[in-house]
Amino acid sequence: MLTAKDIAEYLLRLSDSEASDITNLKIQKLLYYVQGFNLAMHGEKMFNDPIEAWQYGPVVADLYHAYKGNGSGVISPSNNYEFTRSLTEEEEELILEVNDVYGQFSGPKLMHMTHEERPWLEAIEKKNKEINLNTMQVYFKQLLTE
Repeated sequence: MLTAKDIAEYLLRLSDSEASDITNLKIQKLLYYVQGFNLAMHGEKMFNDPIEAWQYGPVVADLYHAYKGNGSGVISPSNNYEFTRSLTEEEEELILEVNDVYGQFSGPKLMHMTHEERPWLEAIEKKNKEINLNTMQVYFKQLLTE
């Protein structure tokens, strides 16, 4: 299985080639959308790392801490990162689609978007640390049918 770091590195390499700026805030939200749409479309997680409901939206804690030294600055891809495994064509297509649709927005805009979505709202309301995957799956399935 891929890790959240694998997907983040892939997104960073995409942004590097497209001259798009990705900050820690933005990468966290893009990972949330990748996970959500994968759950909705394929019924399974793309990565095992938990997504937590933090004040500024969904966050993969380990990655947040790995990138927090950048502050609110742009994150560059690692030159020597070794992926856990190669992406399948299906995974790559989903990540590219999420990047095309959501990557155009700034980190703060994505944060505000997630603050209006049921998975984050429910976790905050129930004072859960982790965002519930079943809630994500149902929510993102509904988005796909709208």
